Amino acid sequence: MVRPHLPLNALRAFEASARHLSFTRAAIELGVTQAAVSHQVKILEDRLKVSLFKRISRGLMVTAEGEALLPVLRDSFDRMADMLERFEGGYVREVLTVGVIGTFAVGWLLPRLADFQLHHPQIELRLSTNNNRVDIAAEGLDYAIRFGSGAWHNIEAEHLFEAPLSAICIPEMAKELKRPEDLFRKILLRSYRADEWTGWFAAAGVTGEPPIARGIMFDSSLAMIEAAMQGAGVALAPPLMFQRQLTTGSLQQPFDVFVSRGSYWLTSQKSRSETPPMAAFRTWLLEAANAVAMEPHGHQGAEVNLT
Repeated sequence: MVRPHLPLNALRAFEASARHLSFTRAAIELGVTQAAVSHQVKILEDRLKVSLFKRISRGLMVTAEGEALLPVLRDSFDRMADMLERFEGGYVREVLTVGVIGTFAVGWLLPRLADFQLHHPQIELRLSTNNNRVDIAAEGLDYAIRFGSGAWHNIEAEHLFEAPLSAICIPEMAKELKRPEDLFRKILLRSYRADEWTGWFAAAGVTGEPPIARGIMFDSSLAMIEAAMQGAGVALAPPLMFQRQLTTGSLQQPFDVFVSRGSYWLTSQKSRSETPPMAAFRTWLLEAANAVAMEPHGHQGAEVNLT
C-alpha cells in the first residue's frame, strides 16, 4: 500500500494554531509569518476537504473535525519528540522500565546502578518503586523485582538471593538487650506477616510462648526501619538492605539470629519476549546477585526457613 504524502508542515501549523487558538501566536512559536501558518492550515483543509477552524472575532475556534484530528496529532508529535530526544552520542537510548520493592531499591539496587549505567549508557532505566504489590502488564513494566516464594501465576521468576530478617534497633536500645528474652519488654515493630517474630524467637531458641507483637504494623521495611531509628521499637528487617545504617552505627543488630521468609526474584511475564535492554539488565543483575550469594554471611547465625 502506497501511503499518501503527509503535509507535515501543515499538520504542525494546525496543531500549534489549535493549541494557541491563534495563527499569530502559532507563527511566533514556529518562527514563521502569520500568513505562512494560515496558508499551511488552508492546504490541510483543502487536502482533507473539511474546515478545521471557525474564524471568530476573538481568534479561532476548533471545529468538530479539528477536535477529532487534534489528539492524534498531539500524541504523534509527542512520540516523535520523545524518540528524537533519545538519540545521543551516535546511538539511540533504549528505555527499560523496572518495578522494584522500595526496600530493595534503596538498600541494594541504587548503590550499584552506577556500574550498570557505566557499562550500558545507551539504556535509560526507569524505576517504579512499590511495596511488593505489582501488576507487570497493567503497569507496563519490563521486569519487576519482588519478594516471596517465586511462585506467581504466568510469571517467569529468576532467583536473586535471600535476605533473612533479624532484630534491628537504635544503639541505646541495643545496650539493654543481652539475650533474646529481653525483647519481651520492648515494642516489637512488625509487618503484615504475623509469624515473623514467632519464627525469629524459635530460631533464637527461646522456649515458651513468645510475646505478641503489638507494635505498629508496616507494609514496608523502609518505613519500619525509619520508625526504629526514631526509637519507636525493635524492627524485624533484612540487615542486608540496611548495611549503610549498620555500618555507620545509627542502627545495630543485637543478635546473630536470622529467620528466612523468602527471597528476592527478578520477574517478568512469560509471554514477554526479551529485548536487548532486558537481556543486558538481567545479565548484569544476576551477576551482581551471584556476588552477594558468594559473600560470607558474617552476621548470620541460627536461621529458620518459614517458606
